[in-house]
Formats: sequence, structure tokens, C-alpha cells
Amino acid sequence: MKIVAAIPARGGSVGLPGKNIRPLNGIPLVGRTVRAARGSRFVSDVFVSSDSDDILNVAVKYGARAVLRPLELSGPTASSESALMHLLRNEPSLQSEPPDILVFLQCTAPFTQAHHVDQVVEALLNKGATSAISVVDDHGFYWEVGENGEGVGINHDPSKPRVRRQDISARYRENGAVYATRVPEFLEAGNRYCGKTILVPVDSTWIEIDTSQDWDMAEAFIRTEQFTGELAPEHIKPLRALITSFDGVHTDNSVFVNRDGTESIICNRYDEIGLDRLHGRNVRLLMLDREENNLAMQRARKLAMEYQSHPFDKLQIMSDWSTTHGIGFSEMAFIGADIADIDCMKACSLSAAPRNAPAEVKACASIVLESAGGAAVVHEFSELLISRGMLAKA
Repeated sequence: MKIVAAIPARGGSVGLPGKNIRPLNGIPLVGRTVRAARGSRFVSDVFVSSDSDDILNVAVKYGARAVLRPLELSGPTASSESALMHLLRNEPSLQSEPPDILVFLQCTAPFTQAHHVDQVVEALLNKGATSAISVVDDHGFYWEVGENGEGVGINHDPSKPRVRRQDISARYRENGAVYATRVPEFLEAGNRYCGKTILVPVDSTWIEIDTSQDWDMAEAFIRTEQFTGELAPEHIKPLRALITSFDGVHTDNSVFVNRDGTESIICNRYDEIGLDRLHGRNVRLLMLDREENNLAMQRARKLAMEYQSHPFDKLQIMSDWSTTHGIGFSEMAFIGADIADIDCMKACSLSAAPRNAPAEVKACASIVLESAGGAAVVHEFSELLISRGMLAKA
């Protein structure tokens, strides 16, 4: 049985422009959706249909196959079904060997995971359904406005004593994440809900991103994620050095100005514990700053880190430092939290960013950490490197 996944992703968005390639916790929405589909044990190929080259380029980076959608199917009134039917009828690999089941995923549901895809497909197969959709439990009391303008209970009787929500019959909300349908029936009906449609409750959220307010909710909710990004120790050379930025990594970017004009900052002692463990494994440590900062220099000395700075070219300083110590970029890890760190992060084989770093920084990081700047970021990353066995042997 051939099962493929399709992700329609238009370039235009009225509610939140550019949302499909906007990074959430370091991963663009389309990238998050592609990763979920590729992780499914049922899906053989993942296709992204879009009118935007930018979206398609990002999709390919995360392992999808790009399908350019005609402009007439890309306007705000174009349905997802029209894009899916175009894909099925025009993609050569699907023409020569049509799939039996199509899994349709939406970028606007950013918390979809591979096991959610598997749950929906498995339910479709086991229950002999024609289509299946992911849903989440909904415990709300719903009302509508009656003909006389009075509130009318939909799933409860307001004229009777309020019942406990657990006593109301089970009800579900479509979360816009995963849809699975048998292809022949879908092509005939032109509708994702065709024939026997079943509901598949999943352990996810109802959040769908269509507006900036939705994005804010997703940013808050995603703090439950430990990290995102690819971390494959077998593809990374054993690390011999860790380089960190100072502001936004060792600190939360706050500066306290005393009455006499002197400045003070707050750092986290847990970072000392993490770096002590790296010292014991002969890992070289460098704090790389944008401008010479006495507070940073003192902190680096306390942590037994080398300290260097450059106003606009951190990469050159890091390159000179690597030559001095005979350590290649492929043997370095970098923690950054500033736009000025991006070149260094891209040069190193592994990079990390605090969860509250700017979106551009998180987008280029290998890992987005659970910790915020100044909240033991260095300790978290150090423990991750040690526990995953990613350090060179002393």
C-alpha cells in the first residue's frame, strides 16, 4: 500500500504574512510539518505544494519534494482540496504509481508530531474508514443566538442545574493538523471528508496559527518543548571546543546601573557547574564578545574561559583562535544569542540558541534550548553534550 503526505502552503497570508517560513522555536512552520510527516512509519514520500519558491526551498531543506502550484490555485479563495487534487493529477511520480492513501497536513498546526500522523493513518486502516481526521477533547459549554436574540445552549440545557463537564457526552474539536483519505474516493468527491469519516483523538493542542495572536499563544505553549532542531551525534565530529557569546547567553541581557554609574549584571551559578565538567574533559572554552566588556572579562576569568572581542567580525576572531589551538570548526560548538553570532554559528558543526533568542538566531541554530538567556543556558548545553557522548576523548 502506498501512502504519501501532502502539505499545501501558499506564499500569501492575509492574517500573518510569511507565516509558513517563519521560525517557531527555531524551525519554520513548513519545516516542522515536513519533519512530522517524514517521521511517520507509514508515509513514503512528502510533497509540499506552493506558489512560493522561498517556501519550496525551505521544504526541500527539511526533506520534502517540491511541487510548484499554479497561480490560479494560490489565491486566498483557493481551497486546500484544489491544491491536493492538482498534486495527485500532475505529479509524475503519483501519476505512474498512484497512492492508495493521501495524508494531508497543515503548517498552521505547528505541534503535529509523527506519532499523530501514525495514529490517524492506523485508525483509517483498522476501522475501514474512507477518511479520518485528528481531533482534541473539547470541554466547553457552547451557545448560539436563538431567533429572539436569546442565548440557546447547544450541548447543555441552561434551564437545568449546571452539570459537571465530565458528565457531558464526549465531544471533540478538529485541530486542523492531520487528515487522511483514500485517494480514489477523494478524487471523486473532491472533499477531504468523504465516505465514512472517523475522528481520531490525539494528544496535542487545538492551537492553529492564522493571526499574530495565535502566534503569541504558540510561542507561549512551545516552552514545553525541550529543544528543536537536528541533533545527530553520529554525524558530528567529537567536539574539542565550546565558544559562547556573553550577552543573552550568560545573562538575560539586563544591565543594572547603580547610583554611581557603575553597571552590574546577574549570571547563573549553574553555568559554572556545566563548564567545570567540560574542563574536566579537556574542552577548550572561549567567550567571544562584540565589544570589550569588563564585566564579561571578569566573568570569563571566573569561569576559566578565554576572552576575546571584536566589534563587527567575530568569525575572524574565532578563526584566528582555532588556528592558534589547532582546532577545526568541525570540532567546535557555539552558543549564540545575537545577530552578530550567526556567522559563527553557521561555521561550527553544532550550534545552540536560548529559547528567547531572536527568531533569526534560532532559525540557524542546530538546537534551540529550553533555557532562556541567563537561566543556565551553558549548563543545559554542557550536560547535553556530555550525555550524548559528543565530546572528544581526553
